[in-house]
Amino acid sequence: MKKVLVDLHRLKYNPFNGLYSVCINLGRALAAIPLSEMELYYYLPRKDFNIFGADKQYVLHRSFDKFYMPGTGKYDVWHITTQLSWYHPFNSRTKVVYTLYDFSYLIEDAKNIRRNKRLLKETQEKIDRADYITGISQFAIDEARKHLDLGDKPTRAIQLGTTVASFPGFDSPKYRPAKPFLFTIGLVQPRKNFHVLPPLLLGNDYELVIAGLNNYEYGEQVEREAKRFGVADRVKLIGPATEEEKYWYYKNCEAFLFPSYAEGFGLPVIEAMYHGKPVFISDRTSLPEVGGDAAYYFRSFEPEAMQQVFAEGMADYENRRPIEKIKAQAAAFNWNNTASEYIEVYKQLL
Repeated sequence: MKKVLVDLHRLKYNPFNGLYSVCINLGRALAAIPLSEMELYYYLPRKDFNIFGADKQYVLHRSFDKFYMPGTGKYDVWHITTQLSWYHPFNSRTKVVYTLYDFSYLIEDAKNIRRNKRLLKETQEKIDRADYITGISQFAIDEARKHLDLGDKPTRAIQLGTTVASFPGFDSPKYRPAKPFLFTIGLVQPRKNFHVLPPLLLGNDYELVIAGLNNYEYGEQVEREAKRFGVADRVKLIGPATEEEKYWYYKNCEAFLFPSYAEGFGLPVIEAMYHGKPVFISDRTSLPEVGGDAAYYFRSFEPEAMQQVFAEGMADYENRRPIEKIKAQAAAFNWNNTASEYIEVYKQLL
């Protein structure tokens, strides 16, 4: 029986982080696929042993494994599921699948040349060790080709899935808007570009609810912009949201906004589309792959241009009610499909 190790060590970190979500959902989907020609080994913290079932194989993650991990030669394939993972097999026989996410740091912090060169060098080293390169979007692979040498190694864009948990009886979010509201979610960091959103509250009575970990200085910039446009009382940074709260905000918002200028994928966009909501997203990086022709696009972040896109988009949504089209776009991103594509990659290497 061939053995495949799937690195899900990011389960040890913040559960509100996107990589945690990827690891747990990919693991669940892989574990649900019956396999006869290979056995999957899930590399993760001890606290998560049996998370995918007591009948699965688990390998203990330890931080010092980055320096040396005995016995890696027993695995036929090793899947590095996160771009900056330090963990890899310490032998030349094991074949490696390496997944690329994004190069947003080159956009968000372009002046940090020394740091960026170091990160690119580390990524190149993993590419050199890899036998097969996947990306969570075609954009991620295309960006890698711009900045790194992929050689003639096989590549494949395997888009992430989405699993939206439903809590129809939940009705007690930590913050309940007093008015109809617009919603967005993500780490409150510069690349999310949330500070361009307050002007969208001019000429209406909407609130703007921003959910996500907010322990960065950038949150203060968002608040300053809200004050500058005179809408500070209607911009609410509520911090991390539970799965129940996310469901409630997606379900009850008037529209979802996601003006990020540096994404490797964009899971929140799909989650909002799952509910049939109008989504307004930037036309940068990977987001057009996610939104397709079911989203409305900010092609400029100037207030007047954004206001026009928003007004026209909301009018179009009300007139056409393209709810089923939006839901169909979300349904195309399925964790079962993602896991099945990875199984195909493992089989090719085996």
